[in-house]
Amino acid sequence: MCAKTSRFVRSAGKLGRVKWPRRLSFVLLASAACSRNKVEEPRLETTAPRAQTSAWLRYERPAPERLVAIGDLHGDLDVTRRALRLAGAIDDKDAWVGGKLVVVQTGDEIDRADGDRDVLDLFERLKTESKKTGGDVIAESGNHELMNAAGDFRYVTPGALTAFRDVVPPEAAGPRLIAFDQSSRGRAAAFLPGGPYAKLIAERPVIAKVGDTVFLHGGVLPKHVQYGIDRINDEVRDWLLGRRGECPSIVRSEDGPIWTRIYSAAPGKEECATLHEVLASMGAKRMVVGHTVQRAGINSACNDEVWRIDTGLSQHFGGKFEVLEIQSGVVKVLRLDADASSL
Repeated sequence: MCAKTSRFVRSAGKLGRVKWPRRLSFVLLASAACSRNKVEEPRLETTAPRAQTSAWLRYERPAPERLVAIGDLHGDLDVTRRALRLAGAIDDKDAWVGGKLVVVQTGDEIDRADGDRDVLDLFERLKTESKKTGGDVIAESGNHELMNAAGDFRYVTPGALTAFRDVVPPEAAGPRLIAFDQSSRGRAAAFLPGGPYAKLIAERPVIAKVGDTVFLHGGVLPKHVQYGIDRINDEVRDWLLGRRGECPSIVRSEDGPIWTRIYSAAPGKEECATLHEVLASMGAKRMVVGHTVQRAGINSACNDEVWRIDTGLSQHFGGKFEVLEIQSGVVKVLRLDADASSL
């Protein structure tokens, strides 16, 4: 499982080193100039906070008629297209045909395969197209998105490095790119805070709620609710935009919402009680998480209060081809069988 988290050391204007869970150490490249350059950005669309919860949820929307949740994709464009077709979201030309369908992708769209830029771009385009028909596409940040923003490219393939070589770095990014070899500088320019793809994932929540379901990569713990769901989302966003010098420690820690496996591994009575407490505080019925490959396929635990949807869809893992559907409050697993092999 995850290793213990080490302390974060940083000096303004200098390179800082941070050790993340699972022995993932990397250089966090953030300058004091970024944090001083506090340009006002448009805020995300908001909804009124729920008075009965202790989590003020701006990343919340009413339950749609139909929702499909997709787990970790890890840069596999072909698998991504097939999953979206299985969901009824796109046609064979990758155009949105989902109508009012809402698609939620729980993070880790990148790393481990060559197509991660195409996967990111496809979800961004579909987000725009879906809104024209009353639908929506909600892509979330997983640990791999935030690792890349911190300059950890250890799971990036050579092809995925090449895909970003044309990215022009922000004007202030020049000194930060020196730490990277020439082959990695395009990706660094794209993902380091303030870069174009860092700004793209800045608009993606870490934690979101749709209807009575909470979606995220790892899991929400009581301390996350106490800290503030909006605060977590906003601080990650500010870091990615270059407004603050580091990713909040509550996110990058071993039991952070992008890292914890408390519900996705083998939750017992105590873990299920914790989950029940969190859902009650957030006014939710269930939580849907990715992050931990479920070799047996999508499954639930804790009396269906958590659904684990990372089946290892990408070719890197070769897992079961499944997505999760929630329609009129009924949860169902959609599977790609022999008759649907052309998807």
